[in-house]
Parts: sequence; structure tokens; C-alpha cells
Amino acid sequence: MNLQLTGHHLEVTPALRDYVTSKLGRISNHFDHVIDVKVTMSVEKLIQKVEATLHVPGNDLHAACTDDNMYSAIDMLTDKLDRQVVKHKEKHADHHKTNGAVKHQSIE
Repeated sequence: MNLQLTGHHLEVTPALRDYVTSKLGRISNHFDHVIDVKVTMSVEKLIQKVEATLHVPGNDLHAACTDDNMYSAIDMLTDKLDRQVVKHKEKHADHHKTNGAVKHQSIE
């Protein structure tokens, strides 16, 4: 997973970079096919804003969160992205039955 982290009116410190990387690691636990992630952090009039776009095969997932604290905004963002990834994974899962029949377990 490629991570592109940018700051708008904000310096991206190593602590913020490590925090975002650790939080986005949870998403890669649910879905292995994330191509890249673009995260933009900004400060506008004392409001911390975090936006992220996940590029997955067949779709782009986008989320944005604002809060007074940057770390809590990142937490909310990863929660939103996690829900979107799980929903995307369920939509693209193969729901077909094998040979049109339900498999039965044999009792031996």
C-alpha cells in the first residue's frame, strides 16, 4: 500500500506520520488489495481537517473528518474508511453457490 501524506498549513511531523500509518494498517487487515492512499491534513481557523482517498480495484473510497484535535479526526477518518472498505468487500464478494447447490457436510 502506497501512502501519500500531505499537510496544508500544517507540518507533517514524524509522530503524525506514524500515527496515520498505524491507523491505516487496520484497513489493510480487512482488505489486502488497497493500491494507494492519499491523506491530506489541514488546519483552517483552529479546526483540524483530515481527508483521505483510498484507491482500490474498481472504486475510489473518500472520507473527510473535522475535529478540534488532529488525532481524534484521524481516528474518526479511519473508522469511516474501515466501514467503507468492509462494505466494498462485501459487495464484490462472490455470492454464487458451487454448481448451483448448497454444499452439505457428510456425516461419517
